[in-house]
Amino acid sequence: MIFSNDKSIYLQMADRLCDEILAGTYQDDGRIPSVREYAVLLQVNTNTAVKAYEELARNEIIYNKRGLGYFVTKGAKQKILRVRKREFMEQHLPELFRNMKLLGIDIKDVDEAWKNF
Repeated sequence: MIFSNDKSIYLQMADRLCDEILAGTYQDDGRIPSVREYAVLLQVNTNTAVKAYEELARNEIIYNKRGLGYFVTKGAKQKILRVRKREFMEQHLPELFRNMKLLGIDIKDVDEAWKNF
C-alpha cells in the first residue's frame, strides 16, 4: 500500500479495512486478518496496525474475540456507508459544486458523464 502524507498511516489502514468491508471482502461477524498479518501485508510496524484496529473497534466497525482475533461488527458496512456518504456530502461536494460553477458545468453534463461511466 502506498501511503499519503496528508493523513496518519493508521487512519489510512483503517480506511483500507473499511474499503474492504464495503467491497465485501469481509462480511458481518467474519474474521479479518490478525494485527500482525495486516502489518506484514501492508509493510508497517505492528504498533501502527494496533492503532488502526483500536480505531475501528472504538468506532464499532470491528470487535475482538479474545484468543480468536478480530471480527466485523454486524451492520458495519451500513455504518461505514452512512459515515462516508455524510463526509462526501459535507467535505467533497461543496468543492465539486464550486468547480462546476466556475467551469460552467451543468448537472446535465454530469448526468451524461455518469451514464457513460
